[in-house]
Amino acid sequence: MKPGNELLFCALGGSGEIGMNVNLYGCDGKWLMVDLGMTFSGSEYPGVDLVFADLEFIEDRKEDLVGIVLTHAHEDHIGAVPYFAEELGVPFYATPFTAKLVAAKLEEAGLLGKVELKVIDHLEPFDLGHFTVQYVPLAHSIAEGNAVLVDTPYGRIFHTGDWKIDEDPQIGQPTTAEELCAIGDSGILALVCDSTNVFNPENSGSEGEVYRGLLEEVAKHKGRRIVVTTFASNVARIQTLGEVARATGRKLCVAGRSLDRMISTGQASGYLQHLPDLVDFDTAMDLPRGEVLIVATGGQGEPRAALSRISEGNHPIALEAGDVVLFSSRQIPGNEIAIGRIQNRLAERDIELVTDRQSPIHVSGHPGRPDLQALYGWLRPEILVPVHGEIRHMREQSRFGLACGIPKAVNQKNGDLVRLAPGKPGKFGEVRAGRLVLDGDIIAPADGEAMVMRRRLAHNGFLTVAVAGSRIEIAGVGLPLDEDYADFCEEAREDVAQALGKLKGKAAHDRDARIEAARLAARRAATRWSGKKPQVQVLLLDD
Repeated sequence: MKPGNELLFCALGGSGEIGMNVNLYGCDGKWLMVDLGMTFSGSEYPGVDLVFADLEFIEDRKEDLVGIVLTHAHEDHIGAVPYFAEELGVPFYATPFTAKLVAAKLEEAGLLGKVELKVIDHLEPFDLGHFTVQYVPLAHSIAEGNAVLVDTPYGRIFHTGDWKIDEDPQIGQPTTAEELCAIGDSGILALVCDSTNVFNPENSGSEGEVYRGLLEEVAKHKGRRIVVTTFASNVARIQTLGEVARATGRKLCVAGRSLDRMISTGQASGYLQHLPDLVDFDTAMDLPRGEVLIVATGGQGEPRAALSRISEGNHPIALEAGDVVLFSSRQIPGNEIAIGRIQNRLAERDIELVTDRQSPIHVSGHPGRPDLQALYGWLRPEILVPVHGEIRHMREQSRFGLACGIPKAVNQKNGDLVRLAPGKPGKFGEVRAGRLVLDGDIIAPADGEAMVMRRRLAHNGFLTVAVAGSRIEIAGVGLPLDEDYADFCEEAREDVAQALGKLKGKAAHDRDARIEAARLAARRAATRWSGKKPQVQVLLLDD
């Protein structure tokens, strides 16, 4: 599929899910990619940490790919770069802060110097084939959040990336309402827009409000050690916490390698220049309890992060009854159980917990309905294309955008080919848009045989049947037969022997027939004893 004299859009990730954002624009035979993200695995992929969009469609057409523009440095927008950059073989474009974090990833993967990474340190348009691209700064929960304005011969696209309206952002200078109105005056064919927070009837709030909320909350707890957990990537929040520590007479300590890396990258990019001097763990623990503020990673329940280890009592930072943990972050859907586990461990030790439900100590980085309505009015697009959300989020934004006066909305999901111009906008085809997983050191299909088998093993366990002449051995893993295991194995051996003894004629000497007879007999025995239907491997050792 080569784009003709037309403007196409196709999401390979991030449309129909939150995370793993990969978007393609096509015109006059060429493709442009915006973002190359990943997501973190859940229970549906046992043994796997990272999940990627399947890029087969664009990998097969990489000679037509002119470049990859990165909107900002969150993992769901840049996390897949080191895994696919060399294969795609095209330049990456990013603003300085994002570029530094991407470069660190490339260096860790041994790809620094092998992948072309171009730093865009200006807001002027730059050309990529038939596309002219311009960064448009927008507020978000990370430094240098950007929309991208994409000019083509068939119309202009405003691709928001992740964004919000923030009148007091603490870090950076977002594009003003007047400047966005001027962009709208120039004509916007399509607004491709973040849908994450569309069900929120309120605006997303300001980082300045969080500063005031955190200052008030920390001031309440005089004489108590305070830990604040937040997203490491939120440079503005780190700066806010530095100011809160200074204002309340506390020393600042950070716990977590990702926080160390983000502070270093932020300062190298010109941010966090007035962050208070940090104290180490030993100094923090020697200070009077009311004179230290600790910022820790792990607010999403990550088992190896600092907060989890603090809650278990196996971290150099130690908390006691009466100390306080502030959760200055939202719960990402899917992490509720892991977060609850940490909170329960802390609560059991009489450590006070404060979340954004109790105190204004966090705001979202994504647009609520008032934010969306304001952007619609400033840009006045002809077409709305919701992205970055589950189906329910994207469909709701379509309804909302139409109700706010946008003439047309296109509903799409990963793999849908959408024609934006010329003619009536809408879907006209589909391409492959599956998922890949990082399984050990191998990138493999998420729906491949290995993952299917691993799920079956997790649910039902595993049996091995070894047959050597008249001798039969049974070994089971994952069956709930602790006390009855020996009796089960004895009965299963008898069942397998009987099943093999019933084979007559050619079947008695046919390898496949013997394996199947032994497999079925052992599985039936397991089901009879446990109610489970394990996977069964038969080894014929007498062939």
